[in-house]
Amino acid sequence: MSAAHGDYYLPNPSPWPVWITAGLFTLALGFVLMVNSVGAGSWLMVTGAGVIIYIMARWFGQVIGESEGGAYNRQVDMSFRLGMAWFIFSEVMFFAVFFGALFYVRQFAGPWIGATDLLWPGYDYNWPTAGPKGPLPVAADTLPGANQFSPMGAWGIPAINTLILLCSGATVTWAHWGLLKNNRGQLILGLIATVALGVLFLSLQAYEYVHAYKELGLTLKTGVYGATFFMLTGFHGLHVTIGTIMLMTILGRSIKGHFRPDHHFAFEAVAWYWHFVDVVWLFLFVFVYLM
Repeated sequence: MSAAHGDYYLPNPSPWPVWITAGLFTLALGFVLMVNSVGAGSWLMVTGAGVIIYIMARWFGQVIGESEGGAYNRQVDMSFRLGMAWFIFSEVMFFAVFFGALFYVRQFAGPWIGATDLLWPGYDYNWPTAGPKGPLPVAADTLPGANQFSPMGAWGIPAINTLILLCSGATVTWAHWGLLKNNRGQLILGLIATVALGVLFLSLQAYEYVHAYKELGLTLKTGVYGATFFMLTGFHGLHVTIGTIMLMTILGRSIKGHFRPDHHFAFEAVAWYWHFVDVVWLFLFVFVYLM
C-alpha cells in the first residue's frame, strides 16, 4: 500500500528494490563464474534470473493494483511521464554510442589507416572490412570460401522487417485510437496485431542470424564489420523482445478491462517505447544495411 501526502505521493517502504538488487548480483556473479568455467556459475545465473523475474512480477503487480485502485494522482502521472521520457532519452544515447562507433570507423579511423603505412605498405581500406588480417568480403554467390565473408544485404529479410515494424507502429497507434474512443475491441485487436508483428520480426531476425553464421561466414568475430553489425542489430533485437513482452502485458491488462480514455499512462509508455524501437530500426536499416 501507499500514502498520498498533499500534492505528493510517497510510497510505503518496499522490500522489492533490495530483493531485485540481490537477484542482479546473483545473476552477475553467476555470469562471471560461468565465464571462468566454475561449475556453479550457470546455476547461479538461473537462480538470479528467476529471482529477478519473480520480483518484477510481484512489484509490477503491486504498482498495477495501486494504479487501478486510484492511489495515483496527477503529480504521480507527471512523474511517470518524466521518468519514461528520461528513460527513452538514455536509450537514445545508448544506441548513439554504437552508431557513433560505426561512423567513426567508417569515416575516420578506417580511411586514415588505409592512407598511411601504419600497418604495412600497400594496405588498402575498403568497407565492409573485418580488419587488416580478417577475412575478405565477397559476393554471397561465391561462398563458401576458406577465409571470406559476405556482407548482409539490405533487400530481403531486413527490408521485410522494416515493413513489419512500420506496420506495427501503425497497429499500436490504431489500438491507442480505440482506447481514446473507449472502443475496447479495437484496442485489443490492435494490440494483438502489434504483438504478432513483433514476434514475426524476432523470428525473421533469428533466421537471419543463422543464415549469416552458417552461409555467409559473418559472425561476431568478423572484425569491426561483424562486431558493429551484431552489436547494433542484436541490441535492437533485445529491445524488440522487451517491447513485445511489454505489449503482451498491456494486452493482458486490456483484456481484463484495465485502462480508461482518461487514465492509461502504462499503455502510452509502452507505445512510446515501441515507436522508439521503430525509429531506431529505420536508422539501423539505412546506416548498417544500405550504406
